Amino acid sequence: MEWIKGYRLNRGLLSVLLIGCLITNCFGQLPKIKEEAMVQKFYLHNQTPLFWFSSDKNIKKAIEWLTMIESADHLGIRTDKLDSDQIRVMLLQSKNPDTIDIFNKDRQITGWVLHFMKELHVGSAPFEYDAVNSSRDSIYINELLNLKPEEPVSQIVSRLDCQDHDYRVLKQFLNDSIGPKDTLKFKKLILAMNYYRYLEVNHSREYIVTNIPAAEATYYRNDSLILKMRAIVGMKSNPSPTIASYFTTIVTFPLWNVPYSISVKEILPKVQKNGDYLEKNDFEVVDKKGNLIDDSLIIWKNYRRNSFPYLFRQATGPRNSLGVLKFNLESPFSVYLHSTNLQAAFARERRFLSHGCIRLEKALELAKALAPDKIDIRELKEGKKNTVSKTIKLPNKIAVFIIYMPIKVEGDKVIFLPDIYGLVK
Repeated sequence: MEWIKGYRLNRGLLSVLLIGCLITNCFGQLPKIKEEAMVQKFYLHNQTPLFWFSSDKNIKKAIEWLTMIESADHLGIRTDKLDSDQIRVMLLQSKNPDTIDIFNKDRQITGWVLHFMKELHVGSAPFEYDAVNSSRDSIYINELLNLKPEEPVSQIVSRLDCQDHDYRVLKQFLNDSIGPKDTLKFKKLILAMNYYRYLEVNHSREYIVTNIPAAEATYYRNDSLILKMRAIVGMKSNPSPTIASYFTTIVTFPLWNVPYSISVKEILPKVQKNGDYLEKNDFEVVDKKGNLIDDSLIIWKNYRRNSFPYLFRQATGPRNSLGVLKFNLESPFSVYLHSTNLQAAFARERRFLSHGCIRLEKALELAKALAPDKIDIRELKEGKKNTVSKTIKLPNKIAVFIIYMPIKVEGDKVIFLPDIYGLVK
């Protein structure tokens, strides 16, 4: 290819043109800002401004990648329609293309391929707060830099693709049983496959997954299921947020400092209607600094939602709404996993009942599994009102994933769940 020889002879000049093109923003738009940074890092490592157009072998490999990306639906990856026809022509032509255009297209192909690798490997799971995932850009950059011309793209894809059994069941179902690619079932499958990709890459030795639409929680250790339990999750009007974070501590016999919105919307009207409500439910009144207030001196009828100056706090013990255990979850939300004093609610099929927190059916068993030497089940079951609260530091931080996946996999069967929050559109 004569123009490639010319490129090598004039690499210094072309490098200057490349820098000028970057400054004037001549390059085509890449998938995301993060991918743009990854592309720049790739070319810094490559040490030359062209990669795909640098040899006949790389041109052939670029065409192979484009073909794979264009058919990515079978992998459960949604790709926007690529403007690849022009690039294909450019890759196949033998005459020297426009200099600026060649840099543009080279980087555009790189952006597509790196973005595809990343999507295939770690997915794009939607978390409202994610403290677990970290950058793995070097993995995808090294895959390209160490590209072997004789290795088919399909082999690289197999290496990066998720190996989880349930993921493979979903992938098979996607290709065997789903028709038009714009259906809600298709979108639910794509969402679920992205979560499985994310979890396979980001899970640690011990981790907990709560699936909101299933209202279930599972605890894994060394990739084995240790505990599975029903959960109570947020109602549609108070949804549980999706979170990827960690447990570091467990609180036994927690106080419940009632959020202000719940205090004024739910508890205040009950107190105004029934003067014994606070005593019967072990509530006390505190100011916003946590100082105890004598509730007998409060003229309850004088207050409305927008004028109530106090908060409610529930004493520790068996009647506490948090039960006898709270798992502290690091996040910007006032959401945690906890036990409950209303075990009967787990018998319900629709368990979307909370204000966002996650109530666990087997909270005591989970605590014992996480901190076997520090949890006394008998003490927890026999606790009385105002039992002293204790904070137990876990020996290891435990990864926790609260996900929104309206699909369950049981064996080789795919079960579609109601989209209770209406998020799949």
